[in-house]
Amino acid sequence: MNVTLINPYELGRQPFGLAEPAAWLERAGCTVRCCDLSIQRLDEVLAADTDLVAIYVAMHTATRIAIEALPKIRRLAPHATLCVYGLYAPMNVELFRAHGVTCIIGGEYEQALLELVDSVRTGGELPAPRIHLDRTAFITPQRSGLPALSK
Repeated sequence: MNVTLINPYELGRQPFGLAEPAAWLERAGCTVRCCDLSIQRLDEVLAADTDLVAIYVAMHTATRIAIEALPKIRRLAPHATLCVYGLYAPMNVELFRAHGVTCIIGGEYEQALLELVDSVRTGGELPAPRIHLDRTAFITPQRSGLPALSK
């Protein structure tokens, strides 16, 4: 399964909000691409064969940028399931739904993203918006798919 994780606003720092879920998703057998929109272009990373696009919205600015990027994301990956996750995802459910996002995850997102991948793989019902508060046992983040720190 091809997954693209997008961080709309991190100002070039390697975002933990992409690196941590990338490690979990790769461990689950996914091919993961990461895109930091502050220093990369969507069309350089996002491919038409993407099955799932998950956008990390940890702050208001990221949310606004994500909304602006959604039409281009849909054009570049027309068959992908769209997900937003992070602090600002649950508080903007109606806004994201109005822009075609089908999955909204708040709180600790790693396990919820794995469950979403299973649903997309099997063609099962997509989970309703939710907030996960269970403690996550972190694993080593996967930073190789992110731009180098020198960038």
